[in-house]
Amino acid sequence: MQERFLNLQHNKHELKIRYLESGKNYVEKRQHLLFIHGLGSSADRWLDIPDALSLYFHTLAIDLPGFGGSDKPSDMDYTIKAFSDIVRQFMEKIRITEEDRGKNRARTTITLVGHSLGGYIASRIAAAYNSNFLDKLVLVDSSGNLEKPTPLLDQYLDAAMNPSKEKVRKVFEQMVANPLLISDVLVQGFIDRINKPNSKYAFESSLRNSANTQIGIKNLNKIGEKGIPTLIIWGMYDKVIPTHHSQIFREAIKGSAVNIIPSTGHAPFTEKPALVCEHLHKFLSCE
Repeated sequence: MQERFLNLQHNKHELKIRYLESGKNYVEKRQHLLFIHGLGSSADRWLDIPDALSLYFHTLAIDLPGFGGSDKPSDMDYTIKAFSDIVRQFMEKIRITEEDRGKNRARTTITLVGHSLGGYIASRIAAAYNSNFLDKLVLVDSSGNLEKPTPLLDQYLDAAMNPSKEKVRKVFEQMVANPLLISDVLVQGFIDRINKPNSKYAFESSLRNSANTQIGIKNLNKIGEKGIPTLIIWGMYDKVIPTHHSQIFREAIKGSAVNIIPSTGHAPFTEKPALVCEHLHKFLSCE
């Protein structure tokens, strides 16, 4: 995937947004996938999945403001509403750029794939905005129905605010089904990112907003009423957002389907990437 940057305007902030892009013939494909990462993560966390799917689709993976290589203003509101507005603006700008490059100006559609915090953002966009541009929706271990932070989220916040290899490793090992998958590189990478200017503020603000607010069943109902095909993927042993939350989404979004990924935790695409990629390809290829 190629690293790119895009400048966006949000309220008083000029934001430089980092994203990864793959799919050389995307003008002809007109089917686009946008991957939205979870709390404390970045576009890179999707591993090779966007690249693999770029054989069939134009794929994009964004770094939300406050995370990864995107700008991290010290006075920005890191809320679901702000993230949703920024992602929506990003999509609009990408579509304009894409159409300007090609001769074929047929309407394009975008599928949103959101993990955890990114799932909350994706579902809010699907519920709130005109659905003409939105083809399908994929929610992976999504937040949006928590009443308060779970115990592991509280530990995650403490590890982020006071990072050490021991604390971060302890939290990360609880987030997966197989603790042996947590490498020193992964732990140190998180510590390096969270110690960047304003990263801790963005992390804490995002967590407190996303874990203490709910999208609401009525808004989830709207996704089904709009007829947006929705796939819900969940790790069987998720301790961050327990698996029963998958059923809340399934029951609220008419026509949605749930795939529980065995022997995985909060980010099943990192533990069983081939299996998750297969589920995604099958769902995205269905008419």
